[in-house]
Amino acid sequence: MLLDLLDCLAIGATLAAVVVGVVSGIPLKNETRIGIAALIGAWIGFAVEATAAGWLARPAMLLVFFVVPFAVAFVFRRALLQLSPEVIIRLNAFRVMGALILALAFTQRLAGPFPYSAGIGDLITGLAALSIARMAAGDSVSRGRVIAWNAFGLLDLVVAVFLGMTSQPNSPLKLFDFGVGSAAITTLPWSMIPLVLVPMYMIGHVLVFAHVRWVGARRQGYAASTL
Repeated sequence: MLLDLLDCLAIGATLAAVVVGVVSGIPLKNETRIGIAALIGAWIGFAVEATAAGWLARPAMLLVFFVVPFAVAFVFRRALLQLSPEVIIRLNAFRVMGALILALAFTQRLAGPFPYSAGIGDLITGLAALSIARMAAGDSVSRGRVIAWNAFGLLDLVVAVFLGMTSQPNSPLKLFDFGVGSAAITTLPWSMIPLVLVPMYMIGHVLVFAHVRWVGARRQGYAASTL
C-alpha cells in the first residue's frame, strides 16, 4: 500500500539521519564511527528478524529492545554526552511522521487511544523541535522552554509505549479492547518505530536533560564565584 511505502521512506530517512547525526556528532576516529554504524545496522536487522518471527507478542522480548540500548548508552555515556543538545533536538524534527500513525487510524488499521496519543504527540514534538534547538544553541537559552519541550517529548514516548502494549490484541498486558488496537505497529515496516526509533529518542531526551542540568549547575557555580 501507498501508506506502507511512505512509512518505509520516512522511517528509513529518520534512521539514517539519527545514525549519521549521532556518529558524526561524537569526536571519534573514522574506524570507530564505521564500527558503531555497523553495530546499529546489525541491531536494526535483529529488529526486523524479531518482527518477522512474531516475537513482539511477548512483552519480555519487547523489553529487550529498551533495556539493551539504554545499557549500551550508559556504558558509553561520556562519549554520548559530547553530542550537542542542539543536534539531538533537531533530530526530533523527524517525528512529524507521527502524521503517518494518524493515517493508520484514519484507514482503520489502528484503533483506540494509541494512534492519536502517539501521532499527535509526535507531531507537536517534531514541529517544535527546530525552534527549541535554536534556543538550546543560543547564549540566552530559555531553559524553561527547553525543559518543557523535552519533558513533553519524553512523556509522549512513554505514554505511546504504554498504550501500544496495552492495546495489542491477544497480549497478556491488554487493557484496552478496540478491535485491531495497536496490532499494525507490530508488523513491518511500522515495528521499526517502537523497536528502534523510540529507544533512540528516549535516550536523546535523557541526554538533553543531562546537558540542561550541567549548564544550570555551571551557571550557578559562576554566579556564586562572582559574589
